[in-house]
Amino acid sequence: MTERMAGVRLAPYTTLGLGGPAGAFVEAGSPEEIVELVAEADRAGEPVLVLGGGSNLVVSDDGFDGLVVRVASRGVEVDGDRVTAQAGEDWDALVERVVAEGRSGVECLSGIPGLVGSTPIQNVGAYGQDVSQTITGVRVYDRRAGEVRDLDARECGFAYRHSAFKADPGRHVVLAVTYELPPGGLSGPVAYRELAARLGVGLGERVPLGLARAAVLELRRGKGMVLDAADPDTRSAGSFFTNPVLSVDEAAELERRAPGFPRWDMPGGALKVPAAWLIENAGFPKGYRRGPARISTKHTLAMTNPELSATTADLLDLAREVRDGVLEKFGVTLVNEPVMVGTRL
Repeated sequence: MTERMAGVRLAPYTTLGLGGPAGAFVEAGSPEEIVELVAEADRAGEPVLVLGGGSNLVVSDDGFDGLVVRVASRGVEVDGDRVTAQAGEDWDALVERVVAEGRSGVECLSGIPGLVGSTPIQNVGAYGQDVSQTITGVRVYDRRAGEVRDLDARECGFAYRHSAFKADPGRHVVLAVTYELPPGGLSGPVAYRELAARLGVGLGERVPLGLARAAVLELRRGKGMVLDAADPDTRSAGSFFTNPVLSVDEAAELERRAPGFPRWDMPGGALKVPAAWLIENAGFPKGYRRGPARISTKHTLAMTNPELSATTADLLDLAREVRDGVLEKFGVTLVNEPVMVGTRL
């Protein structure tokens, strides 16, 4: 087992390049090591942060006063239509592999940074797909029960950018994820207008998997959403706010304030509103800056650390200004998507 190290700065392990030191830091190269380290810390009453790719984290400038377990477990197994990947596998590398094998179901999730273990927690999604559509099971370490368990999709409690893991964040450590990805060579029905337009097809049509992946990567690069050391806009945690889902009454109030606002119909009469539209129309355009932190010049939803000179406090000051401005103008409260460690919005 890798030796613990004290005082390791967490900033280099996050895509934002932010975060202070860890009380202790260790890499775990297998699911057994992950379980052993977390269980040992729990028995000792030591706080634990399980760290994946750091692409969806905002870590306090004070760091984390406990044990940081960096997940480095690897391995992919294929059994018919089912693909099981260890939590430490790179997500986009897995997507690239299954697309090359002709397996459909995650091609529109190309280019998303992070590790496999984070995908069920956030119910990662983009361009009309999310992982809940393909996940059949998640192997976890249940810290409350002190045992390894296999959860089926129903037990994962998936909803829009949400899951049972996110609802009870300290309970489960994801060890491996199983996806049902049938071969066939064609994408799922294209469900996102921007992607359909880029592909030159109608909504609901299917295209070769390679074309779908290439189009998604092209769209994401144009928004600074594919990690690139040469592009300061990629020094972010991706979309900082989720698209609000409004009740009938909330939608009526927004219609009063902003007639004809863009929307997507949701079950039960609810409406989903693009957070980017709310932000831009509240007076925060692409490139808006507050000190060393700024909104991406390519994508209004991303809060960035472009020169790697910002602090977490700087970034959160910007995010609060945006959130409060949207609330004042539209009466809608934006909710952060990244996980906050040692801080809050």
